[in-house]
Amino acid sequence: MAKPVKSVEEQLSELKWNTRQRLQYIEIMVFYCGVLTRNDVARAFGISDPAATKDISLYGRLAPENLIYKQALFGYVPGPNFTAIVSDLSPEAVLPMIAANLTSMNGPYGDSSIFSIPAERLPIPARLPHRTITAEVLRAVAQRRKVGITYRSLSDSDHDPVRIIEPHALCHNGLRWHIRAYSEQSFDFRDFVLSRITAAQLLDEEAESDAQYDEDWAESITLLLTPHPGLSEKKRQSLLIDYGAEDGIITIEVRRALLGYLLQQLSVDTSHDSSLNPDAYQLIVANRDEVEPFAEWAFR
Repeated sequence: MAKPVKSVEEQLSELKWNTRQRLQYIEIMVFYCGVLTRNDVARAFGISDPAATKDISLYGRLAPENLIYKQALFGYVPGPNFTAIVSDLSPEAVLPMIAANLTSMNGPYGDSSIFSIPAERLPIPARLPHRTITAEVLRAVAQRRKVGITYRSLSDSDHDPVRIIEPHALCHNGLRWHIRAYSEQSFDFRDFVLSRITAAQLLDEEAESDAQYDEDWAESITLLLTPHPGLSEKKRQSLLIDYGAEDGIITIEVRRALLGYLLQQLSVDTSHDSSLNPDAYQLIVANRDEVEPFAEWAFR
């Protein structure tokens, strides 16, 4: 009598956690980057090429429609009927993994704390498009290709929502995710908020730009901050201790392209006369003349 065929869920439940981790990576990598190679898996987990091949073959047996081998790439691309079997492919789950350079999500411990320390995070709205839109944009980054997008800008000067961009980096500013990209319409590098992209299509054209040509991304600047003059001396000293300041100055190296977001996140008083409420804006910029040209929109 033939043994009953086990479902995918049953087969996954029988796998060790470290194997499931590698399957998660395979699934996320091929979906969001658009290409997966044996070397990707071997490098991510520090395993041999034959071991990586074995993991890819296992994933292929569990989800035969998810991987299509492309000889020209020496790797796999996602199938047209791609269906996740072992991962949460929502951008809310995957983008923090990418930013933290992690290979897998969750764990065998479920929701239980492995450190036995209660912790909580603010329920910040995700502000992300559907995973298929996010994947098209990230594939353009990973494969150095152009992508056509429909973008709902908040700028009154942007009238055409359809544009072609060449993205080179993903960024989280503390509240939302954006893509740093070259815009063929404006002929410059700028930030595109992911949640404002309502459609995206990866183009079969290589990107002509690169991060090295994005001067505000490639170059960093030193931001100098001091406690707000409207605070009492006691509060000023407490802030300096809080930020680990030396000689009364808080020193932060930041990409020029991210300077404005950093000022917002730290609630820095950027008014000319430091007139904002010091209890809400506890810091001021000590080298304003040097840094303001790179984030004029963040200064008052």
